Amino acid sequence: MVGELRYREFRVPLGPGLHAYPDELIRQRVGHDGHPEYQIRWLILRRGDDGDGDSNQVDCKAEHILLWMSNDEIYANCHKMLGEDGQVIGPSSQESSGETGALDKSVLGEMETDVKTLIQRALRQLEEYVGTIPPAPLLHTVHVLSAYASIEPLTGIFKDPRVLDLLMQMLSSPDYQMRWSAGRMIQALSSHDAGTRTQILLSLSQQEAIEKHLDFDSRCALLALFAQATLSEHPLSFEGIQLPQVPGRLLFSLVKGYLHVTALLEQLNNSAAEPRVQSNSIPEEFSGERSRLELEFSMAMGSLISELVQAMRWDRASSPQGTWTRPTSSIFQPHPADADLGLPADQAQPALRRSRRFRPRTEFASGNTYALYVRDTLQPGMRVRMLDDYEEISAGDEGEFQQSNNGVPPVQVLWESTGRTYWVHWHMLEILGFEEDAEDMVEADAYQGAVVSGALGVALPLWRWKPMTELYAVPYAQPEDEDAEESEHLTQAEWWELLFFIKKLDVSEHQEVLQILQENLDGEILDDELLAELGVPIELAQDLLLALPQRLDDSSLRELLNSRVYRKYGPEALAGQPAYPIFLEAQQDASVLETQAQPQNSNDGARAEAKEPKTECPDTPLQQLVEGCGPSGKVLLDLERILSSEGAWECQAKPLLLQLQRQPQPFLRLMQSLSTPASNRALHLAALRILTQLVDFPEALLLPWHEAMDACMACLRSPNTDREVLQELISFLYRLSSASRDYAVVLNQLGARDAISKALEKHLGKLELAQELRDMVFKCEKHAHLYRKLITNILGGCIQMALGQIEDHRRTHRAINIPFFDVFLRHLCQGSSVEMQEDKCWEKIEVSSNQQQVNRLTDRNPKTYWESNGSAGSHAITLYMCQGILVRQLTLLVATEDSSYMPARVVVVGGDSTNSLNTELTSVNVMPSASRVVLLENLNRFWPVIQIRIKRCQQGGIDTRIRGLEVLGPKTTFWPVFREQLCRHTRLFYMVRAQAWSQEIAEDHRSLLHLSSRLNGVLRQEQNFADNFLPDEEAAQALGKTCWEALVSPLVQSITSSDEDGISPLGWLLDQYLECREAAHNPQSRAATFSSRVRRLTHLLVHVEPCEVSPPVVSIPRPSESRSHDWSSLITRGLPSSIMRNLTRCWRVVVEEQVNKFLTAHWQDDDFVPRYCEHFDKLQKSSSELFGPRAAFLLALQNGCAGALLRLPFLRAAHVSEQFARHIDQRIQGSRIGGARGMEMLAQLQRCLETVLVFSGLEIATTFEHYYQLYMADRLLGLGPSWLEGAVLEQIGPCFPNRLPQHMLQSLSTAEELQHQFHVYQLQRLDQELLKLDDTEKKIQVGHETRGQENKREEAEAGAEVEEENENEDLYYEGAMPDVPVLVLSPRFWPTSSISHMLNPRICLPSYLRGTLNRYSNFYNKSQSRPGLEPGPQRRLQWTWLGRAELQFGDQILHVSTVQMWMLLYLNDLKVISVETLLQLSGLPADVLHSAIGPLTSSRGPLDLEEQKDAPGGVLKIRDDSEETRPRRGNVWLIPPKTYLKAEDEEGRNLEKRRNLLNCIIVRILKAHGDEGLHIDQLVCLVLEAWQKGLCPSRELIDSLGQGSVCSSTDVLSCILHLLGKGTVRRHDDRPQVLSYAVPVTVMEPHTESLNPGSLGPNPPLTFHTLQIRSRGVPYATGTGTQTFSTFR
Repeated sequence: MVGELRYREFRVPLGPGLHAYPDELIRQRVGHDGHPEYQIRWLILRRGDDGDGDSNQVDCKAEHILLWMSNDEIYANCHKMLGEDGQVIGPSSQESSGETGALDKSVLGEMETDVKTLIQRALRQLEEYVGTIPPAPLLHTVHVLSAYASIEPLTGIFKDPRVLDLLMQMLSSPDYQMRWSAGRMIQALSSHDAGTRTQILLSLSQQEAIEKHLDFDSRCALLALFAQATLSEHPLSFEGIQLPQVPGRLLFSLVKGYLHVTALLEQLNNSAAEPRVQSNSIPEEFSGERSRLELEFSMAMGSLISELVQAMRWDRASSPQGTWTRPTSSIFQPHPADADLGLPADQAQPALRRSRRFRPRTEFASGNTYALYVRDTLQPGMRVRMLDDYEEISAGDEGEFQQSNNGVPPVQVLWESTGRTYWVHWHMLEILGFEEDAEDMVEADAYQGAVVSGALGVALPLWRWKPMTELYAVPYAQPEDEDAEESEHLTQAEWWELLFFIKKLDVSEHQEVLQILQENLDGEILDDELLAELGVPIELAQDLLLALPQRLDDSSLRELLNSRVYRKYGPEALAGQPAYPIFLEAQQDASVLETQAQPQNSNDGARAEAKEPKTECPDTPLQQLVEGCGPSGKVLLDLERILSSEGAWECQAKPLLLQLQRQPQPFLRLMQSLSTPASNRALHLAALRILTQLVDFPEALLLPWHEAMDACMACLRSPNTDREVLQELISFLYRLSSASRDYAVVLNQLGARDAISKALEKHLGKLELAQELRDMVFKCEKHAHLYRKLITNILGGCIQMALGQIEDHRRTHRAINIPFFDVFLRHLCQGSSVEMQEDKCWEKIEVSSNQQQVNRLTDRNPKTYWESNGSAGSHAITLYMCQGILVRQLTLLVATEDSSYMPARVVVVGGDSTNSLNTELTSVNVMPSASRVVLLENLNRFWPVIQIRIKRCQQGGIDTRIRGLEVLGPKTTFWPVFREQLCRHTRLFYMVRAQAWSQEIAEDHRSLLHLSSRLNGVLRQEQNFADNFLPDEEAAQALGKTCWEALVSPLVQSITSSDEDGISPLGWLLDQYLECREAAHNPQSRAATFSSRVRRLTHLLVHVEPCEVSPPVVSIPRPSESRSHDWSSLITRGLPSSIMRNLTRCWRVVVEEQVNKFLTAHWQDDDFVPRYCEHFDKLQKSSSELFGPRAAFLLALQNGCAGALLRLPFLRAAHVSEQFARHIDQRIQGSRIGGARGMEMLAQLQRCLETVLVFSGLEIATTFEHYYQLYMADRLLGLGPSWLEGAVLEQIGPCFPNRLPQHMLQSLSTAEELQHQFHVYQLQRLDQELLKLDDTEKKIQVGHETRGQENKREEAEAGAEVEEENENEDLYYEGAMPDVPVLVLSPRFWPTSSISHMLNPRICLPSYLRGTLNRYSNFYNKSQSRPGLEPGPQRRLQWTWLGRAELQFGDQILHVSTVQMWMLLYLNDLKVISVETLLQLSGLPADVLHSAIGPLTSSRGPLDLEEQKDAPGGVLKIRDDSEETRPRRGNVWLIPPKTYLKAEDEEGRNLEKRRNLLNCIIVRILKAHGDEGLHIDQLVCLVLEAWQKGLCPSRELIDSLGQGSVCSSTDVLSCILHLLGKGTVRRHDDRPQVLSYAVPVTVMEPHTESLNPGSLGPNPPLTFHTLQIRSRGVPYATGTGTQTFSTFR
């Protein structure tokens, strides 16, 4: 199913080596739908799948996920939580029953009385307490109270308000022992359960003026208790992430907010579990109470997020939300890695093209790894693109890769931008591939850019609506219809976000806004319950957004401007006049007050300027700094003027300090000026004087000092800082830390202790207050650790609560109504598309020698290196790090080929400067086989300078070579942590749901019809969530991929898995679809509705899931069930995961069953082939309807058809193949007719050829080739070649394993070439004869020579003429010379029979034809002779009766066969000839001769057959013209009709016997060789040898097979593959070419199968797999001629 079953429970895989296991039922509640829900704690197991032991489980208990589950999900996933009746066992309420039962009620009552008495005594003792040392009785009383507090039944007594007063007074005590005793009591009270702990801490934190009563130590004590209480609740690790320094004051505020939120969340969970609501009918008062709690929780969560954003400084570190735009696109559809989807429209990069076959640089952990990948992948001619600017080549330029070498740079590319080649480095290139591999992304990017920028004038459709050509490219999830009434009002989430700002107003302004809302909403009295459910019109919301900025403070105003509701309905979206002008009047009044205040301020400024003398002097450094701050920076000048003046300036400075609290940018700019170079001494001194004086103001302590402490540390660490500036800085830091020890904690976190120590060492201890400051910072070490732990716990808790809200959103389908929830997620996901580049971690690199080669350390080319030049042990590489960078990993790249140049021992040291490199960080010994040496990992401190020293080289070498240097900085964002948690929760939630749905579908297959609507709702919900809350494409794609893998993948695996009956749910559904397909044409029928649901489901399931990188194509092993050919290797090639494989496998099984049923029922029908083609076309259309035009499912369709054909017995498969060959032959011949009938024949032929393609690679292809070869030979020899023959072979060529039809066409081309050469040969012979005649005439004219010589010469010439008489028999024929083309055909490719080798030209042909044949024979023999070569057997021509002729008979042209031509030519000389005479002359069988006579004596023929007593068989004569009824003109086809073969003849049965005999021989040989087996080539040789020797089986049995007695290696290989598919023979895993006998098998004696369906004869033990049939015969050639009764053409 979905997870893995262990101990009757399912382990849900969450990642590599990570599983979730249901551990405990925490609580129970009633869900929003009225059904019970159960909160289950799932443990995260980090161990192997088969790991045992309880220790691992205990260690993992802290890491868990709390998940609410329904009854069905519990039933499917958590078996141990079910009772014997199958019902869920509720949470145990007997946790405290043990102690309660152990205590008697009377004893418990006495204890409660004692507790009350002790509380009163402790309060009285506190009132009497005077001095600094608490009395011993008070401490004893508190100790006894702590002991009582540890007893859980007495917890209720300690909820008395007097206990909180007691604890507050003790925490506020200056004595450490008192605070420690209070902490012990709080720890005892909070040790029982999370609810009590939260309540105690919340009650303490919400006490009025608690911060005034608590000093630094008391606050830290309370924070320590909170940290201890929440340590194991949210065990998230932020290792490597630089958390900001948060002062204790802000941290305590965060703690209060966090406690308040958790308490409200606890109330929400408990309210749903109350007994009064344990039914489906929820009372109205309970619904209102829950709405009030939800609103209060939402407001509290929004406040917590707001404070957390400010504490983490996210509001200052990121750009405003308004500048971010992510176009709406499917999160389930992968996008190119370089698509600019997360950029603003004005920053979008130009459209680029890329290839999906090659990996981009962003997918590699280091540049060196990417350089190796490019070097190994790139081939000459490939297109590449430049990624970085390098000298003359710019980033984005494209070119063609030429070559590479070992130089620097090593890659030569022909660049299009320059028109010439230029050398670059490997890591600078991105591979686009060859031209056909690159994908042009310009149009898609232009479309997206238009969507983002709004350049198109109309609203574009969303991602869900695609053209019909892209129907299957995205999930088939349609959006919900938008309610027109809801579109006119704010959503609840938008209204609650606006209400959040309304609640931030002062009491008077808040009541004013509520009064106006009440007036404009029918005068209803608005309380908290009505406010939560209020429907606010958009017009009213727009007016509220216009008025709120005038009433909010600066911090709240910034939040409002960045909120979602303001961006959507703010002034920029306001169009037309508002419907509520009263808010505009209030806004105008505020504007008037502002304009009246401005002249007064200007007048005061003018008076001040008049009092001061106007002296022109150059600007001071502070004035230059103020100019860079803008208008708000003038407050610094005013502050400096006030602080430098004499007299009481406290009243004047206080308003300025309040202004700085609202707008702290000038103050931060002043502190950050300390990080400027040391040359700005005057500026540093001026800034420090102002800051030092500000510390004395209580209002100044509320300024964000901690946000600019990095600048102070930079000035403190700088070796060039002036001594006076350093003294002023230390004095300022000491006064600030003394005023608030929180800043001493901040200094400790920044490493101020070491910096102060080095400053004292540099200045010989002559720095005042430096020692005191260092001691103060050192004492805050444990507080710094506490603060880091607290901020980690709070952030982790907020992340877990956010994930819980996302889970509730998924479960209840209700919107997330928490203000700033999108802001929180945006900052958590920030940086998901940004990577830390290596060159940003360091500022510069220096080496001990050969500085000109330093760039080779970072060029990411493994072939280049930096080589030192110096003495042994003096080589070093110095890194100057960027400010604040904590090294996550420092790696050295070396090569074993460097031998003695390779480092052997490396030491890494760190320091603040090159003069202080005295801290050894690590020492590493390098192995000779190493290539990557990790030097540093996860440093927890910043080192400005890091030096790598090579102390020793391998083999005692002197100089060294370093191939590269990799520096990885810290994880600068929270995205990796949040992505892990988001994906874990998403995967667990949807895998649990998938398990429940799979269980339901397994019990009732009909529920599968509802799966499409369920999945559609889930995908739509996740898409909407990503559009609303996830900031960029990577975060959205990560969510979409996880959701798809966790929900769709397991469901597909479940519904495609077969049950006990061998039927899968999806297979059953597809079978039903195919059966009712015809009835579904009626749109009003139930079949149409059913088919529509099935199509919607399949359209959704075949969506291509996300995959960043296409896996390399690897060979897929054939499954054991495969026989000869497995289409799954083609189906799964290049697919992203198992979803498509499961779907295609299911479709293949359905198709196989459908085709098998059809073959079983209709294989004997006369119209079998047309009906089969129609059935195949139906399946093909169904595949397109269900899965779209996807090649994987078309291949699955062919695979299913092939599987059904493989299940046919041998003779039945031979019959099917013969029927297809016959059908193709008939359609090819019928297409020659032309016209409409011919076009119809061509269409039928095309449909049949598409079906025949399935034969490719199957054993049926061999028999199909055999019959096709026979019928094709009859067509070519009887009708002549046609273009259609080549077109057919081009389409179904793979169906012919031996390529015999292709060789037949090729031999025709060769015969035509020979005919052309023969024509030239005849002309040469004619020229020679004519020359001989000329020579003879000249000799007669010379005179009389001696009679003896002349006689001898005449005798010699006479002898030569006798020899050439046969060849020149028709050379001087006086009639019209006939055209006699000769076809020389090889018996290896053309089928022959014994009747084709009986033609004797001397007997059967007239003289004018015999001469041509004799000359051709002479020409062919000469063409086969090879002078100078060893004599060998030469090819001889054997004339056959095959061929055709054209005879002219009157005005008719008769198309006849060679036999018919011979008979007709005899009638030129004879009026009558008997059939018996023809039989004697030709030597042909009677049936062949009678088949030739039949067309000649038909109504269209020229002959008559008359019966005579003295002539058995009758006589032939020319038909009288007066009696003829045949046409007088035109072409008349009299060729004998074709005779089709039958699969049940003797030849087919002999072939089956041969196959079974070969199987017996193979099994017997493999048995003899045992487990060692045989190589497949050796096995083939042994089988052929045994067959030829005829030992077993006997020679008599082999000879009785006729043509089947011939065996080739192809026949043996086909039988071997057949036995492999049956499982009788197996391959060795380590050596696949070695075969051995697998399992015993009963091999029956060879027999034949009756084609009669009623026959009950035994079936063959082994199904025919692959068989090669070769027709044998004597070599032959064909002679063709045309002859009429008067002239032959």
